[in-house]
Amino acid sequence: MIDVNQLRRGVSFTQNDNLYKVTEYSHSKPGRGKATIKVNVRDLRSGSNLVLSFTSGDRVEDIRLEKQTYQYLYDDGQFYVFMDTNTFEQKQVAHVVLADDAVFLRDNMELELLEYEREVLDYILPKSMEFEVVEAENAIAGDTATGATKEVITETGLKVKTPLFVNAGDRIKVNTETREYITRV
Repeated sequence: MIDVNQLRRGVSFTQNDNLYKVTEYSHSKPGRGKATIKVNVRDLRSGSNLVLSFTSGDRVEDIRLEKQTYQYLYDDGQFYVFMDTNTFEQKQVAHVVLADDAVFLRDNMELELLEYEREVLDYILPKSMEFEVVEAENAIAGDTATGATKEVITETGLKVKTPLFVNAGDRIKVNTETREYITRV
């Protein structure tokens, strides 16, 4: 059990048989009375986002997620299939776990999956990844005083705003947390 004052971004805990991961944390102390802790959480099983409020002194059950590296194999329509490269054991991961970040998956890429009681609940993406641009509008810089951008589509379907000089066939580096263009490779 941990005190709710120890909840920070990235901490996982269980409450009422639900598994949560903290995405945002705020602490407010009124003039009188106990402090209020509000946390934005993501339900690790359903993928829904909630706001939970606690008073100072409340306790929740923390959980430890085991980290294991797996290789992405394919999408069977209902699950993403990963393989442990040491034991060749395959894991099925529900689409709701990866949600919008599925556009970062590429064949044979390695990804760290986080498990709780042998159930995959979360993942850790690399900070940045390289992609090939497959579709880009032709753009003319013109008389722009500031950096103009255009939207390109990568090999995985990821849409990214890039400078005008990026063309189809180029490789770009993208920040996976913000989904922003970093540089042309």
